Amino acid sequence: MESLYVIKIGGNIVDNPVLLTTCLQAFAKVKGQAILVHGGGKMATSMAESLGVEQNIIEGRRITDEATLKIVTMVYAGYINKNIVAQLQALGVNAMGLSGVDGNLIQAHKRNHASIDYGFVGDIDAVNTDLVLQLLSTNTKLVVTPITHDGKGQLLNTNADTVAQILATALASKYNVHLMYGFEKEGVLKDINEPSSVIAHIDRPLYISLKNQKLIFEGMIPKIDNAFEALDKGVASVIIGKAEKMNELINGTSGTTITK
Repeated sequence: MESLYVIKIGGNIVDNPVLLTTCLQAFAKVKGQAILVHGGGKMATSMAESLGVEQNIIEGRRITDEATLKIVTMVYAGYINKNIVAQLQALGVNAMGLSGVDGNLIQAHKRNHASIDYGFVGDIDAVNTDLVLQLLSTNTKLVVTPITHDGKGQLLNTNADTVAQILATALASKYNVHLMYGFEKEGVLKDINEPSSVIAHIDRPLYISLKNQKLIFEGMIPKIDNAFEALDKGVASVIIGKAEKMNELINGTSGTTITK
């Protein structure tokens, strides 16, 4: 089965022109099929502040009121997405930028939380896998931004990590899918203050043991839990590490690879 890399890059990469260029140069070298998923929270926050729109973050999640929804749509699906596509085209990569709205790529519903009104935040219902398969068959690399819709005309802001995970699991029956989360750390660390303490490989028994010994930084536990959820749904591996070291992450010489 052909390999597919679904790679999510965080706001720390998107907001840093040097890191973004390095990351996209690495992405351009990825052999075979690949999808890049991006957010862009810091730029959206700066834009909101410049427009006088107050931003509220609860438990790391952006409260998306009507004004904020307009801003994140303009920033994510507009400048950031098209800037990434333009840079990839300059590197000789035939890339196409998509939001979850385009081609009905990702449908979602407005989050219904018992105690917190997240506003226009979307939880995913369905992925148009036929569209993705059609585009990938033309050797087009996809750049996906996490603006989704409800099928009734309402735009929604969806978490980029979740978009990457859902795309990966939706395509796991068609490809040998490797899900990669690129962020600012070298990988999963035994010691958060020691960059060289990367755990190169984690499977479920080791993860349980490390958690019981409290050797996993608390902030990483949700990411690893999500990784095992993706593995349980057919994803071949999950890779966590520095986005600018994408090629090393793929060949296993950097970062943390998580398997069953």
